[in-house]
Amino acid sequence: MGAGETRRAFLMAMGGAAAMAVSARARGGSATGGAMPMRPLGRTGVDVSLMGIGGFHLGLPSEKDAIRIVQEAIDRGATFLDNCWDYNHGESQRRMGKALRGGYRERAFVMTKLDGRTADSAARQLDDSLRALGIGHVDLLQIHEVIRPSDPERVFGRGGAIEAYERAREQGKTRFIGFTGHKSPDIHLAMLQTAKQHGFRFDAVQMPLNVMDAHMGAQSFEKQVLPILLREGIGVLGMKPMGSGGIPKSGVVSAASCLRYAMSLPVSVTITGVDSADILHQGLHAALRFEAMSDREKEGVLAQTAAAAHSGRYEQYKTTTRFDGTTSHPRWLDSAELGG
Repeated sequence: MGAGETRRAFLMAMGGAAAMAVSARARGGSATGGAMPMRPLGRTGVDVSLMGIGGFHLGLPSEKDAIRIVQEAIDRGATFLDNCWDYNHGESQRRMGKALRGGYRERAFVMTKLDGRTADSAARQLDDSLRALGIGHVDLLQIHEVIRPSDPERVFGRGGAIEAYERAREQGKTRFIGFTGHKSPDIHLAMLQTAKQHGFRFDAVQMPLNVMDAHMGAQSFEKQVLPILLREGIGVLGMKPMGSGGIPKSGVVSAASCLRYAMSLPVSVTITGVDSADILHQGLHAALRFEAMSDREKEGVLAQTAAAAHSGRYEQYKTTTRFDGTTSHPRWLDSAELGG
C-alpha cells in the first residue's frame, strides 16, 4: 500500500476517530480554537486540512468578499481549496486565483475539476483553468461529475479524458489525479473497477458524506464506497456535509452536528461551501475545535435524522438533476467553451 501503509490504513479507519484529531501535523492556530487538524491524503504522502473550502460558493458573494474568505481560511490553516472549470462560468477560479497571490499559493493545496470526457476537451479545459487560477499547476486534478453509467468507459476509452490527465501529470500540470460524483455509489464503484482494469489507480475520490447519506443502504456512499477507498489507500474527499445547506433546514439536526459528523468519518478532508464570513467561521469553529464523535454520539445523530433521510428530500443531488451541471450543459463534456 505504501506511504506508511497509508498511515496505518488511515489510523485503522480512525480507530474510534478520536486518534485522528491529534494524529497528524496541525497548523494555523487561532485565538478562538486550536490548530487546524491535518490528515493524510490517502497514499500520496501529503497531508491536507480537515476543512476544505468549496469553490462553487466563491462565485456568490462579491469578489472582494470571496478573496477575503479564501485568504482568511488559509491564514487559519485551511489548506485544501476546491474548484472547477465550470463553476460560475469560470468566475470561481478567477477569484480564487486573485486570492492566491501574495504568497498564498505556496500555503494551499489547490484542486480543480474538469468536465471534458475526451482527451482534447479535458486538456483545453485544464489550460483554461490554469490561466484563470494564475498558477502553473494544480495539486489535484479531478474528473468532474462522474454521474452517468457510461462515464467510466468514456473516460478510459480510446481518446478519453484519462489520457489528458496522465499527460498533465507527466508535464507537471498536476501532482495527483482523482474523480468526483454525487449521483450513485454504483457509478463510483464502476469507475474504480474500470480504472483497475486499465491498470490505473486514482489518488483521491470525492463524494457526498453526511448524516442523510448514511441511512441510504445500497445508495450510501459511506457504506458502499468509503470502505473500498480506505482499503485501497485512496484519499477520501467528503463533500456536501450539509447537503448544500438543506440538511439543517430539516429541523432535526444542527449545522454544527452535520459538520462534526462528516469530519468524524475517516475522510482526508470535509469540503464545505462558504459564501460569507459567518459560514466560514462556522466551518473553522468545527475544525479548529474538532473532537471526533463517539459511537454513541453518532448513533444519536443518526437516530434523529432517520425519518427525514428516507424521503430523499435532503439529498436532491442524488434524486434530481438540480446539481448536474453537465446535464444542463452537455457541451461541456466535449468542448472547452463555457457558452452552454
